[in-house]
Amino acid sequence: MQFDAVRVDGDDGRRLADMMEAITGGDPGPIVRELNGRRGMYFLLPAGSTVRRSWPRAVVPFNACSGRVSYVPVPALAAHTWPLAWHFPPTEYGRFVHPLLLLNAATVLFSDAVVRHQDLARIGFRLSVLEE
Repeated sequence: MQFDAVRVDGDDGRRLADMMEAITGGDPGPIVRELNGRRGMYFLLPAGSTVRRSWPRAVVPFNACSGRVSYVPVPALAAHTWPLAWHFPPTEYGRFVHPLLLLNAATVLFSDAVVRHQDLARIGFRLSVLEE
């Protein structure tokens, strides 16, 4: 199966995963958690969906656009594959994180401007989730 991915490291990745969980009612699509090193969160997206998009600085896209090949770590579905784990496992074949929803959430979270309560409410997110 082919897919694109974006990685967000450390606490920023966890905050974005939590935000996506809240926005989607608990089903954001497949997200892989790296348990050591960068402690990255990998958001799996439809193939080709990260190309030609302007992602915030905290987001690292992985894709197979012309002249580029990327490798993304993926844990086993039913076995331990430390240091990787499913933060949200895939729920069905072909189901991915929604690219525009992720891009908008990342833009709100990682913009250089101060995030206002109204900005978060506009995308259906409660500020209390960020503060936990």
